[in-house]
Amino acid sequence: MLPVSAVGHAGAALVITCEHGGNRIPPLYRDLFAPHRALLDSHRGFDAGALIMARALAAAFGVPLLSATVSRLLVDLNRSVGHRQLHFDPVLELPDTRRKHILQHYYQPYRSKAERLVTEAIAERGRVVHLSCHSFTPELNGKRRTADIGLLYDPARPGEKALCARWKRMFALHAPDLAVRRNYPYAGRNDGLTTWLRKRHSSDAYVGIELELNQKHVMRTTQRWATLREAVIESLHAAMTPLR
Repeated sequence: MLPVSAVGHAGAALVITCEHGGNRIPPLYRDLFAPHRALLDSHRGFDAGALIMARALAAAFGVPLLSATVSRLLVDLNRSVGHRQLHFDPVLELPDTRRKHILQHYYQPYRSKAERLVTEAIAERGRVVHLSCHSFTPELNGKRRTADIGLLYDPARPGEKALCARWKRMFALHAPDLAVRRNYPYAGRNDGLTTWLRKRHSSDAYVGIELELNQKHVMRTTQRWATLREAVIESLHAAMTPLR
């Protein structure tokens, strides 16, 4: 791991988040999810490996980490209120008061803290790089995903485009065996926490990137998974050097 001193102190701040870090269901809602244990344990319930990656990044760079372990099936912290995938179907059938309770206790505090971390980082350093850690299933609807790493960003924001281009080049130097694709397997402008934060901060002040890891690496041997995490950290450090 990189020591904190290797990051330097000038330039952009770095904030790490992980919205889908676990598949926990609070006691009040466990009966509702009792028939859906298999779904909770699948990629629908959480992003396997994402929280491990987020913790490794935060430790290596010595920066704040905001994470959640409540399942995205209860409430998806990476979706806007009103989005059709904000809740799993059984949750949508709950009375309005129950759904408001979920938003008030799990969704809104997380969103507010993310906004506060970003705002404080900008106030202190003038610019923040927000890295949101996720992972994706190797195959979806019978179609194999053709990347090991995905870097999601808004192409209309020059800082995000430039950082992801540099990061991809650094991956080629540090881990040439990894297939790294930009805005894959999802578009970086889709609804999400980074998109929400872009609406609140200028492109000069806020750089929001979603890191997507192919879950096939999480399921491999401990050493292969550790090697991937090291490659992410080393390549990000090299990519961010011009920004700091």
